[in-house]
Amino acid sequence: MSSTPLRKVTVWDAPTRLFHWSLVLLIAAAYLTAEFGLIDWHFRAGYAIIALLLFRLAWGFVGSDTARFSRFLQNPLKAIQHLAHFTRREPDTEIGHNAAGGWMVLVLLALLLIQVGTGLFSNDQVFSEGPLAKYVGSAMSDRLTGLHELNFNLILIAVILHVLAVMAYALVKRHDLVRPMVTGWKRLPESMPAPRMANAGLAVVLFAVAAGIAWFISTLG
Repeated sequence: MSSTPLRKVTVWDAPTRLFHWSLVLLIAAAYLTAEFGLIDWHFRAGYAIIALLLFRLAWGFVGSDTARFSRFLQNPLKAIQHLAHFTRREPDTEIGHNAAGGWMVLVLLALLLIQVGTGLFSNDQVFSEGPLAKYVGSAMSDRLTGLHELNFNLILIAVILHVLAVMAYALVKRHDLVRPMVTGWKRLPESMPAPRMANAGLAVVLFAVAAGIAWFISTLG
């Protein structure tokens, strides 16, 4: 690899990177506002997360190559094979998510969708409730509130595993997974084709629609 000519290749588009880091901040905000009893701000963080998730789901079908589910979700056996060779020191030639990382993304998205979904029906048994709580009755709202609290613990576990995996790749394989998600590029062999990047204008339109849907949901209460 040391004698292989390398070039800068854009592997993560700006919309995907903005989604990633915005989601990190909003998850932290949702946790802190819940811990300190800032329920109004907790709901605002939740609505913002809904907008991000709706955007990411759409972007997973029409976005850049590395953002598309069809490109990074591989056969689960490939993920197992990838992890089986984890200790092997080798150059980082992954253009997007590796076989195992793709499934971690799917798990995190699923957990977050459950979290915001249950949050819409939840209540704090004092003053506040989600915009859809009145449509399911107090008993069901209480059950969904319990699931909302339990699921957040699962999210924390998944986030910790994700961070530990990134650190392990850095320490064991010497793969820097953070910098490409900040800068958008990594150095890859010249022979490797660059992934197709989608139009940023499309991302703006999709996020505007997603934000509009999230706002509409917030008005239902």
